[in-house]
Amino acid sequence: MASLDLRNIEKGYGTVSVIKGIDLHVDEGEFVALVGPSGCGKSTILRMIAGLEDITGGEIAIGDEVVNDMTPRERNIAMVFQSYALYPHMTVSRNMSFNLELSGKPKAEIAQRVANAARMLELEPLLDRKPSQLSGGQRQRVAMGRAIVRDPSVFLFDEPLSNLDAKLRVQMRGEIKALHKKVGVTSIYVTHDQVEAMTLADRVVVLDKGVIQQSGTPMELYRHPANIFVAGFIGSPAMNFLDAAIVGDGKAKTSEGVVFDFAPGSAVTAGQAVVIGLRPEHLLLDGPGTVLEGEVEYVEPTGGQTFVNLLIGGRAITVVVSGAVDVLAGSRLSVRAGRDQVHVFDASSGVRVSA
Repeated sequence: MASLDLRNIEKGYGTVSVIKGIDLHVDEGEFVALVGPSGCGKSTILRMIAGLEDITGGEIAIGDEVVNDMTPRERNIAMVFQSYALYPHMTVSRNMSFNLELSGKPKAEIAQRVANAARMLELEPLLDRKPSQLSGGQRQRVAMGRAIVRDPSVFLFDEPLSNLDAKLRVQMRGEIKALHKKVGVTSIYVTHDQVEAMTLADRVVVLDKGVIQQSGTPMELYRHPANIFVAGFIGSPAMNFLDAAIVGDGKAKTSEGVVFDFAPGSAVTAGQAVVIGLRPEHLLLDGPGTVLEGEVEYVEPTGGQTFVNLLIGGRAITVVVSGAVDVLAGSRLSVRAGRDQVHVFDASSGVRVSA
């Protein structure tokens, strides 16, 4: 187990720059998720850490050692891919032990490591089966077991759950979280699924266009997004945005004439164009706060929650109501936004200006 440092990491292909000066420190034993839309550079970063992709500039250090010129094997990193990458002609046991055999480890040590990993991942009844005889979740556990037996300094996960169905993804998320608690190895987890990142990681790093937009605990990103991009990416359903202008200290007015109170976090000026951000789950049917009234466009009941699409001045916002709500398409509905739940961003830079 070791810490990981990325120091001004850059990656380019010819004249195209895809990673633009990334700086990131990961503590020993920390679980960090890299999240962002397709093409943001998260998988490229993972491959550079693994040594599968050359870096254009900067340094990668594992522990106290710079590994830029080391081969993937020399870096003592274990990687779990979305495709499992299991040998179809080998048993589960052999899939887990094969890399150790290539490294020349003693047979007794190999057997012990495989037995420990199999017990940890509940694979003991499956050790004599071939991958074709396993379910998708079982294959993913074998892939993780193969990584565990190597006793790596760093675990790298490259969207390992993207090939699984929704129910199995939830189950495997729990298993990966439990596995990290047991093993405690420094882990970097790449995903495009922000819910996956939020539920698994100690810290989430949000990337866009090869640049870190924000790094923090899941709740830091949820409660205090640094900019409009992070605010829109973190949270499900996504945050609602309304154009507005500053009309006083801690007050912003939309073009429809709705005035929002907010907690100002930095200097703003009268007339400044801003964007109001409202999380769907923070819009309440009653209580104090700014009132928004609109026409119900459609309703989506999901059981524990109901999603209401509300048209306000021709703009649609999503409202999440706990439980069932007795509203119909075409009816009028009022919701309220409390002062502490109103996010405000500068319209030009996208940077947060509320506390």
